[in-house]
Amino acid sequence: MRIEPIRAAGGRPAHIRHDDDLILAKGVSVVMAKQLVLQNIDLSIPKGSFVSLIGPSGCGKSTLLKVLAGLVNPTSGSVSIAGLSPVEAARKRMIGLVFQDANLLPWKNAVDNASMLLSIADKSLSRAELRSRGQEMLELVGLGDSAHKRPHELSGGMRQRVAIARALALDPAVLLMDEPFGALDAITRDSMGQSLLEIWQRTGKTIVLVTHSIDEAIHLSRHVHVLGIKPGRITESLDIGLPYPRDLSVTEDPEFVRLVVQLRTMLRASHQPGGAS
Repeated sequence: MRIEPIRAAGGRPAHIRHDDDLILAKGVSVVMAKQLVLQNIDLSIPKGSFVSLIGPSGCGKSTLLKVLAGLVNPTSGSVSIAGLSPVEAARKRMIGLVFQDANLLPWKNAVDNASMLLSIADKSLSRAELRSRGQEMLELVGLGDSAHKRPHELSGGMRQRVAIARALALDPAVLLMDEPFGALDAITRDSMGQSLLEIWQRTGKTIVLVTHSIDEAIHLSRHVHVLGIKPGRITESLDIGLPYPRDLSVTEDPEFVRLVVQLRTMLRASHQPGGAS
């Protein structure tokens, strides 16, 4: 299958590289089962940035996230995390992953779930050291008082906080999140988004978030990349100039409303196969 390059709207590259880029994807295409899933993805993400990927269902957002994580190899093109391949970066504990399902071990309490990945990654740590790190991360996500609780004693939002704590326990440079709040009700989702924003501001991690929510993408992000379908590719990139720190009151700002309208227009175009290219 021949893979032709796609450029974003206006004939410009989808994103321009900066000297402080931590994540860099160049010409990334992915073919699965003879289907072109992603085509010619150019993406640069500065260190410490908060970036959202948004687009129609089936446009390859999750696949792109898995490519960045080293879970899927690109058919063509390259990806680097701080100059390393994603697989090398993952081995060095530079990448943390959070999915829509928290996937906590039901027989472990919150603090042991929070330190589980670290216990696998670093066998030299004692149980006391692991629990100390797990407790520290639970405090960071606002669950310090729930360390003893098992998953069935936690709400959906609380379980996702434990999943975020588990990823952060590795102290990764990059946090990749695939619809982590998608199964939550609207009010809990808003609360979780605000909590994530505060964690980002406190830790300085580089976060890449896959979301279907326009409001969430604009509320949290510095940059939003819109993916189109058939094939999956970046059709538009939107810089969010709203100042930080942000809280939920930002949604009432006229600039927020303008950005919502602009991003919604971009998403409408992205739903057309081969559109906005």
